[in-house]
Amino acid sequence: MSDTSSQFDLVIKKCQTLFEKKTKDYGTAWRILRLPSLTDQIYIKAQRIRGLQTNEVQKIQENQESEFIGIINYAVMALIQIEKGVAEQPDLDEKEACDLYAQKVKECKQLMMDKNHDYGEAWRDMRVSSLTDLIIQKLLRVKQIEDNQGQTLVSEGIDANYQDMLNYAVFALIHLKK
Repeated sequence: MSDTSSQFDLVIKKCQTLFEKKTKDYGTAWRILRLPSLTDQIYIKAQRIRGLQTNEVQKIQENQESEFIGIINYAVMALIQIEKGVAEQPDLDEKEACDLYAQKVKECKQLMMDKNHDYGEAWRDMRVSSLTDLIIQKLLRVKQIEDNQGQTLVSEGIDANYQDMLNYAVFALIHLKK
């Protein structure tokens, strides 16, 4: 699993670098986004990936990698929003936003390592298209929980779903690097 840990870190470094650069460009304007808006942004990215995986013709020259990076960064934003709540105005400075990013990624990595221990890194035998489908399934679950005003009877909360989406996107990026 040491390979997985270092591969996770490499993927996250690329995502975090982009997050930091965008934070320099735009500040933390994303802090005004409600969770359903972030869910929808991730949904758009996941559907775009699915289209790239199934469509024979591509009219916009983007790749799966950039979309999976977007899923990771939007999932981190959602996890921060869950913790801090939605702001009326951008209220985080660059350092605080980046520190929160690192904290949320650390929590996701620990979850991933725990699950990898229990599941024996089964994700390594999965296809990228299956990981995409799992992300979309998680998104549909989150949308349902949001529609239910966050109430669940027996299911894990929204935060666990965002963590899983982030980890599935990391796995997909590791596969795409092969």
